[in-house]
Amino acid sequence: MDELTLQGLSQGTGEPVDRLQHWRSLGLIGHTGGSEFGREDIERARLIQFLMRRGISAEAISRADQEDGFLGRYMEHTFPGGVPPTYSFRKAAEMLGLDVGLLQRLWEAAGPTEPGESLDDEDLRVLRAFKVALDAGFPEEALVQLVRVYADALSRVADTESRLFHFYVHDSLKAQGLSGRALVEVATVSGNRIAPLMEPVILYFHRKGWKRAAREDAVMHLQDDSALTQKPAVPGRLRMAIVFVDLSNFTPLAEAMGDHTAAQVLERFSQLVRETVSRCEGRVVKQIGDAFMLAFPESRSAVAAALEIERRATAESQFPAVRSGVHWGQVLYREGDYLGANVNVAARLAAEAQRHQVLVTVAVRTEAGRLPDLEFVSLGKRRLKGVADEMELFEARRSVETTAGQRPIDPVCGMELGQPRSWHG
Repeated sequence: MDELTLQGLSQGTGEPVDRLQHWRSLGLIGHTGGSEFGREDIERARLIQFLMRRGISAEAISRADQEDGFLGRYMEHTFPGGVPPTYSFRKAAEMLGLDVGLLQRLWEAAGPTEPGESLDDEDLRVLRAFKVALDAGFPEEALVQLVRVYADALSRVADTESRLFHFYVHDSLKAQGLSGRALVEVATVSGNRIAPLMEPVILYFHRKGWKRAAREDAVMHLQDDSALTQKPAVPGRLRMAIVFVDLSNFTPLAEAMGDHTAAQVLERFSQLVRETVSRCEGRVVKQIGDAFMLAFPESRSAVAAALEIERRATAESQFPAVRSGVHWGQVLYREGDYLGANVNVAARLAAEAQRHQVLVTVAVRTEAGRLPDLEFVSLGKRRLKGVADEMELFEARRSVETTAGQRPIDPVCGMELGQPRSWHG
């Protein structure tokens, strides 16, 4: 439907009629030239609602629109070919040959939805691809997981693209004295040069990741064919070595030295963790602040990676100490993450570890076997928080002693003091 009445716009956006009339008086909606509204007004209204939820008044939005065409630029950027025609969920399900309940579930898995939201032709193209996957035998539950991972991962990519452009390009231009329409025009030129590169780059990294995933899948196929592993009763169960690693006393460091310095420390820590994990054929599952969850196909590489992260962090001057926990066992793979009791054990081990310690369980020691220049020192049985039974723990150590534990420690921030290093440059 190309035209909407005021009442229809209210139903489509959930916004009261009187408020929509106020927005129209401010010139924010209703640019059709008559008494009716267009599809564009639904999208304009949704942006206005979003901005107002963030504390920006309709009057402030109107001023920005008058000064530099704020709303018009948003619409052009988001809908370069104009707002496309849309279909109700029931109509879309009929066109695709999908159950409307399944269609709704897939759509909700794809991310946040707006009140009264409908589907356009681009949405239908993607949903047709999902229909092909279902018809080819891909289970509904697995497809929903895949959709969630796509949505979460690529939403993070888009968010990062937008924020970094704002922080490092837009704000830099503003600091140079540009403002108003001049700022908009220069930033738009820069953005237009970058935008065509985004999708090819995303596809490149997907292909690169796919090659690695294909190698891992080949291992799983051969293990199944050679009866090296038992077929799990539940899809997604597999044996993995899980590592949790974080910085000791990172919170006091951030409080004592400020967020900027803490961010520089964290950036360096993230770099050495990711480099080490890549070399040891592991994967960074997720990062929360200074804590990383890592996954490895076997225990030897997991222990080697934890010790190498420790070694490299210790070599950094004026750097917090690292602590790690490693556990091996059966986990459940869901939506790119690993779940289950064995994951919790690894997390508890890291929390139990002291500065510079790599704590492992009996399962890790047994699975890893003998490693050159490495020893497992028994620490006896301990009760970990949230784990019912006591567990025998070991500390994994390099045979060659280091002097890391002898470094003086800043009593305020917990940073180990070594050769001077500036984190402010």
